[in-house]
Amino acid sequence: MKFIDEAIIRVTSGNGGRGCVSFRRERYVPRGGPDGGDGGKGGDIVITTTSRRRTLHQFRFKREFKAKNGGYGQGRQKTGKNGEDLIIEVPPGTLIKNFDAENKVTGDLIRDCVSDGQTFVLAKGGIGGRGNRRFKTSTNRAPRYAQPGEPGEEKTLRLELKLLADAGIIGLPNAGKSTLLSRISAARPKIANYPFTTLTPTIGVVSAGFGEPFTVADIPGLIEGAHTGVGLGIRFLKHVERTKILIHLIDASSIEQKDPLASWRAINRELAGYDKPLSQKPQIIVLNKLDITGSKAMADCFKAALRLISDDHVISISAVTGEGVDDFLKELYSKI
Repeated sequence: MKFIDEAIIRVTSGNGGRGCVSFRRERYVPRGGPDGGDGGKGGDIVITTTSRRRTLHQFRFKREFKAKNGGYGQGRQKTGKNGEDLIIEVPPGTLIKNFDAENKVTGDLIRDCVSDGQTFVLAKGGIGGRGNRRFKTSTNRAPRYAQPGEPGEEKTLRLELKLLADAGIIGLPNAGKSTLLSRISAARPKIANYPFTTLTPTIGVVSAGFGEPFTVADIPGLIEGAHTGVGLGIRFLKHVERTKILIHLIDASSIEQKDPLASWRAINRELAGYDKPLSQKPQIIVLNKLDITGSKAMADCFKAALRLISDDHVISISAVTGEGVDDFLKELYSKI
């Protein structure tokens, strides 16, 4: 199933039902007077957040949503039936914004749907019109008019999904992000020995055995120029905005001796270029692939170079063999 994290939809709440013009007609009751009932209220458009939804895939083909109209009023003072509300489910982490369809411009944020079970009315249904019995007065005993129902609200909206995870794994393609996620959780992302194997973000739940479980997201597509749209980064950088901490994963076997910090600087530049506060999030620097010959020497070279400019702690692991992974999880849990 394709990962959908953005969608544009149009919602319309129900129109209020028309009021009724009617007069009481019964045997032995002359001039019974007006008895037209009110129209029913139109249905609301209701948004509810549910963890049953993981993506915005439901909006890939269906993009127009309309609630039921209110029923017309009837004689004998019968009120029309209220229109049924239309409930739209979205996954936690969805932002709902106004959208100008003509100019294709995203407007103000309406709601940030974070908590599971969160519910709110996005568009209110129109109020039903009053029947003619409502207009009877001492000077107008037989009104022959009623109100039409109020129209419902119509809105064009942009939905954006930002995954909710405690930590996000970032790094250049082929650094071993998917392998690490599969090692520490039950998630099973696609793993292969070529760049851009992972084309969609994946979340895994980590149960380390020494505290509450936490979630980790594998964020694909970060390369040089990602914040300007190169590769897949511009699509998926937003998914690390909500994380508490970043796991900066580096392939130790690809570190160059003449510039050991090249890949580390490249990723941090992309974070700063996309969103300055994102680059200031706490990071755990993890050097991966210690199982490859020569990688430990390159890891030492990286640590020596980093100590000259930063006091950040660096952890060395092998996601394939599990070497150093337990120490990494303890460090990650303490940071979270």
